[in-house]
Amino acid sequence: MQDSHGGLSSQNKPYVTPLATAPDKSLSHRENYISELEGFELYGELPYRLIGCLGTRKFVADLALMGNIKRVLDRGDILVVYPEARYANVGTNSPLQKSMGMFIKRLGYPVVVLNMKGNYLQQPIWNLRKRKEARLTADLTYALTREEIASMTPDEIMGRIQPLMDFDEYAYQRENDIRITVPWRAEGLHMPLYRCDSCGKEFTMRSEGCELFCTACGKRWTMDELGTLHSDGGEFYIPDLYERERESVEREIDSGRYGLDCKVKVLALPNGKNFIDCGEGRLTHDEKQFTLSFTHYDGNKPVTLAFRNRSMPSIHTEYNYRGMGQCVTLSTTDNTYFLFPTEPPEVSRFNATKIQFAVESFYRRSSRR
Repeated sequence: MQDSHGGLSSQNKPYVTPLATAPDKSLSHRENYISELEGFELYGELPYRLIGCLGTRKFVADLALMGNIKRVLDRGDILVVYPEARYANVGTNSPLQKSMGMFIKRLGYPVVVLNMKGNYLQQPIWNLRKRKEARLTADLTYALTREEIASMTPDEIMGRIQPLMDFDEYAYQRENDIRITVPWRAEGLHMPLYRCDSCGKEFTMRSEGCELFCTACGKRWTMDELGTLHSDGGEFYIPDLYERERESVEREIDSGRYGLDCKVKVLALPNGKNFIDCGEGRLTHDEKQFTLSFTHYDGNKPVTLAFRNRSMPSIHTEYNYRGMGQCVTLSTTDNTYFLFPTEPPEVSRFNATKIQFAVESFYRRSSRR
């Protein structure tokens, strides 16, 4: 089991994981990685199969995957799971779903946690240019034995696992005096930090060089070499600003003001081989569900799909997917739809981070009912 922080720096993981699980090169250990199908499309199905990847779609119940997981473990191989199933937007972890405890309990196999630090600092998802000064370290912990799993409840299992998965990349950076000196170190930060912390306006944030600024009120912040933002109002910690955005979305939902209704470009990924351009569609999101309307490639007919909030613990987000800009993905058991806004954010009101906050909030609220 691994954390999932970083952007494409998660490329490090297939290199680090075999070293961690088999430090003695004379030993042979085969890892099997759970991977989204778009990885198969990007790198090719044959290489992905050869390194032991099991294809799936994010945030969709996949019974076939469960069968494959059991076969992998029963034959004595290592199963590598990224339980958050998402990137870290600002270098901090997301809470694990309670179902992970039930998953571990049901399978009954020992659990080892590999927590890497420095992935996000090397290539944050909002700017994938590599920062060579960032150092990568990893902690490998034998978290649960078979006997412990057998005697523990799913909640107790989660109580053991979650702390081992916690991380804060900016705290790691400061504690280890990792100085990122590249002059463009803040470029792209306006995508996760889409709301001005000074005037409260959304979608007006921009970034350039080592500065983050608001086009509405003119407020500016400068990122130092240790990842802290500075302005005339003092120091600002990036994860704190991020969580204040989450709180703002919670207030919108509480007051009934949250909603999304925008035009999107729709790319469908029915398999691990190729994307299919479905043209322009319309995406809405409210307290009940996402609704996606577009012309389906199969029969070239208009379709409308609904994705209920109560079935989505989170959503996959991208800030510049393959150079095409921000997007979110919605999946059925047979297809994944990559959705890109076709209008600027001040018109579309589309921001991947804000949508993620809303999805997670609606799911938590539905699970309490």
